[in-house]
Amino acid sequence: MSRVNRLKRRLWGRILSDIGLFSRYILRRPLRSYQLAPARAIADSVLHGRGLTFAVMMARQAGKNETSAQLEAFLLNLFRRRGGYLVKAAPTFRPQAVNSLLRLRGVLAASPLPPAIGEQGYILRVGQARAMFLSAAPTANVVGATANILLEGDEAQDIAEDKWNKDFRPMGASTNATTVLWGTAWTANTLLARTIRALRWAQQQDGLRRVFIVPWERVAQEVPAYGAYVRQEIARLGRDHPLIRTQYDLEELEEEGGMFPPAVQVLMKGSHPRQRGPVEGRDYALLIDVAGEAEEHLPGALLQASQPRRDSTALTIVEVAQSPLGLPRFLVMDRYLWTGTPHHELYGAIVQLAERWQARWVIVDATGIGAGLASFLKRTLGKRVEPFIFTAKSKSELGWGFLGICNSGRFLDHREDGSPEQAQFWREVKAADYEVLPGPSRLMRWGVADPTIHDDLLLSAALCALLDRRPTPPSLPSQIIEAEDPLAARQVLRC
Repeated sequence: MSRVNRLKRRLWGRILSDIGLFSRYILRRPLRSYQLAPARAIADSVLHGRGLTFAVMMARQAGKNETSAQLEAFLLNLFRRRGGYLVKAAPTFRPQAVNSLLRLRGVLAASPLPPAIGEQGYILRVGQARAMFLSAAPTANVVGATANILLEGDEAQDIAEDKWNKDFRPMGASTNATTVLWGTAWTANTLLARTIRALRWAQQQDGLRRVFIVPWERVAQEVPAYGAYVRQEIARLGRDHPLIRTQYDLEELEEEGGMFPPAVQVLMKGSHPRQRGPVEGRDYALLIDVAGEAEEHLPGALLQASQPRRDSTALTIVEVAQSPLGLPRFLVMDRYLWTGTPHHELYGAIVQLAERWQARWVIVDATGIGAGLASFLKRTLGKRVEPFIFTAKSKSELGWGFLGICNSGRFLDHREDGSPEQAQFWREVKAADYEVLPGPSRLMRWGVADPTIHDDLLLSAALCALLDRRPTPPSLPSQIIEAEDPLAARQVLRC
């Protein structure tokens, strides 16, 4: 063999055995330095049989999945003749495990390497080496697989610790396989958080780095456009929003605490006065949470004695303005709260309020019996009316959105006026709590658990989240209509 050929062969061997060079020259999509650091450490553990466990936490959309896919492609190519199995678990098979499989297939397809061959719908084969993509859902049957190249847990903060320890950890036991948990922050009791604490202790003992945490500021150093995007999200949601803290700052959340901490409550208090009518040239919305059917039909005396917690129909009037950052801002102008009022009377009152305020938007709860009221309002007020149906998913999305508005100082109550409606609203705010259910969907269960306190005004206010990022409809004729309070003759609030 000539000297030139020996040099070429040596260079080729170096490229194929170094993840950084492999990424640049074979996959043709170079890893950034914050991606390359964990990839090198993991590859070194695999190639030298160290059997280490790693935790890699990267800010959302920072390239965690790309790092994982390139590492997998690198290892599969190295083991293509020797053979072996790489096992990757995800909280769900569809879409998460499937997405990982497709990403790896795409990385390999864009390179000069032979294409991977799919097997059984959840395996990719490169030569004699295989990558298996499995579900870590509690009911998934995955016992029996072996991970003798690498064992991975993707979005490990959403994988149940019992499931991982029982079904996945044993897969790498016989070969002392290297293990990697990928993900972002959540609470201190997730599989990923507990593993990070254990690995940090191990790092102190032997000095080997096992934990790689890459918050958004680190990514922004190499990707300025990413930094601009995250700053916009912080402006939209607020620095203390749970999703900003966990997905971008990579901070753990406390598991207990009110939905609106004192610091957020301060941001929700405005200095503008309560208003009973519109100002020409401004945009207004009516936000309506409708009482349930059972309580609507109780006579007044029975209603008072029926139960401590009585559903009421709540209406919040907000001015929709622009914040200094160009995002919508919602200023509370007025509130109404009706207990035991028949829907045909509510219909007339709401229509009169909508016309008085020349409301551009009327968001109305159309859940259950509210569907009838919403239908009548839409027939009268037209496209201004948007029905909203509460489900576990839609209420969760509403809660996340409202938290973002409040955390960013874009929901502002009118200044204190001593009204019972305002006092009731702040009782609900202070009593509100939330829980995020396990799993990748991040469903939030929220409201007021105290049976002596309503949450109707809070739900009504939260409907402003449906207007966030919404284009402004064509202007309606602006006018000021002087009129009597349509419900002045009724008893508005009973606490």
